[in-house]
Amino acid sequence: MRAAVLREYGDLLEIEQVPDPDPDAHGVVIETEACGICRSDWHAWQGHGEWADDRVPEGQILGHEPAGRVVATGSAVERFAEGDRVAVPFNLGRGDCENCRNGHGNVCEDGIALGFEEAAPGAFAERVHVPYADYNAVALPENVSPVEMAGLGCRFATAYHGLAHRADVTPGDWVAVHGCGGVGLSAVHVADALGATVVAVDLSEEKLAKARELGADETVNAERVVDVPAAVRDLTDGGRGAHVSVDALGVAETCRNSVACLRKRGQHLQLGLTTDAERGEVSLPTDAMTMNEITFLGSRGMPPTRYGELLRMMDRGVVSPAELVTNEVALDAVPDRLAAMSDYGTVGIEVVTEF
Repeated sequence: MRAAVLREYGDLLEIEQVPDPDPDAHGVVIETEACGICRSDWHAWQGHGEWADDRVPEGQILGHEPAGRVVATGSAVERFAEGDRVAVPFNLGRGDCENCRNGHGNVCEDGIALGFEEAAPGAFAERVHVPYADYNAVALPENVSPVEMAGLGCRFATAYHGLAHRADVTPGDWVAVHGCGGVGLSAVHVADALGATVVAVDLSEEKLAKARELGADETVNAERVVDVPAAVRDLTDGGRGAHVSVDALGVAETCRNSVACLRKRGQHLQLGLTTDAERGEVSLPTDAMTMNEITFLGSRGMPPTRYGELLRMMDRGVVSPAELVTNEVALDAVPDRLAAMSDYGTVGIEVVTEF
């Protein structure tokens, strides 16, 4: 089968012929019908993550936002059969550890990350293996297309999990989103669906326009103001600041701006991963955070057991990940589309639909 393989960090991915996967006893193989192209793939391609013992090995097939049809099943699989339509969260759990049993399989004690570890080759490929499929695979309703589900991917699911499960967003809250890439636009759309009043922050008017389409009530162009946190606070009720603020980019400036625009007892939600500039660490005003009882939260994917919430919201038209999909491309285009992310040259979510 054809696949996009990381051979050397920073070099364009190679489109190669590789062996088809076979299912383990507990796994299934799906024929990939769609797979999102995510900034986490860009981080992997750049060789980031060494500082967190999270560097993707060279030789890895990337891609971690797939949807498709089951074409082979292992002998121990009970929930799925050939022909079933499924999506696959990137954070794969075993289903039997304490975290999995308590509904937190996205941080499974023995979990593996699809497309980021040698044990889990990714979905920039014609076929992909899904381990522990009875726990990890998510059955797709007939009215949800593979492109929609790939658009849901890790970015939308991470944003939803962060805002709906990790932070305490309630209707009427002010939510600020710093960075309007794929995960940031997902956060804007989810926060709007949860009833929040949303302020979107970015350097690009094109991305801010997309944020407004997806539910942002106010926007701040960070290039056109002297003090981003002050600009955000000025837009909130009485200048008190946001109840929840999201760093959807992962650079030191957006992280600190996010914390600084919060009101007392506000919640900062970290969705973006850092680059070589920060190497996983950002200095923060810890004294002010302590005195104002600021909460710092992280969100990584979403437990597979909670995908039903999103699917029901999609069915009711409350959220629509498809609205974030701006481009459908062939597998051959993946190397160049990843490279375009180096200069933030993509808008919304791009999805591979031709393998």
